[in-house]
Amino acid sequence: MPSTPKYRRVLLKVSGEALMGDQSFGIDIATVDRIAAEVKEAVDAGSQVCMVIGGGNIFRGVSNAAKGIERATADYMGMLATVMNALAMQAALERTGLESRVQSAIPMQSVCEPYIRRRAVRHLEKGRVVIFAAGTGNPFFTTDTGAALRAAEMNCNALLKGTKVDGVYSADPVKVPDAERYDTLSYHDVLARDLKVMDASAISLSRENKIPIIVFSIHDRGQLAAVLKGEGRATVIQESA
Repeated sequence: MPSTPKYRRVLLKVSGEALMGDQSFGIDIATVDRIAAEVKEAVDAGSQVCMVIGGGNIFRGVSNAAKGIERATADYMGMLATVMNALAMQAALERTGLESRVQSAIPMQSVCEPYIRRRAVRHLEKGRVVIFAAGTGNPFFTTDTGAALRAAEMNCNALLKGTKVDGVYSADPVKVPDAERYDTLSYHDVLARDLKVMDASAISLSRENKIPIIVFSIHDRGQLAAVLKGEGRATVIQESA
């Protein structure tokens, strides 16, 4: 990889489900270690990387709110799940020899730093990976929106969304084998076609700040490095498709 990657500073959004591996619940350490190894490759190649990890592998606020828990309470429980995932990823990153910091939007100084924008920027400049946990710190917002917000605050060149498929499709390719795959899309296309990429608020926030969203498979080895070079198999969402 060249010493100057196409995307100098990126935010990598990974779903909580991606950490499960072949399990039906929880954290698969081998999967977390594999993702951490790819992040280290990206940092070694010259990119500054920050991360947001969902909490769906442990607790999903929306679905549990539907079961009777008050929505705000369920969302706070989901935020705590993202902190657990962030700590697991931090441990994996440090096993690779990469320094990292977890910053939580809900202060809990015993286990991680509070979110402070200028401190986070300084960590990135020193080559550390910063993992933003607890979403925005507010209920009724998803980790997708939290990722778009942090990407804007960090002045990221791109928001990378690592998923289980290799881009954006017109429908779930697992359920609809002949679903159309897109190489490029505009923000408007995603909203108008109601494509389930990220929440509408996350798409709008990215559009306002001119941050391209790149959707790729986090399970395909080497794809993160390829995407950072402007290559690989992915869908790019930006102002003009």
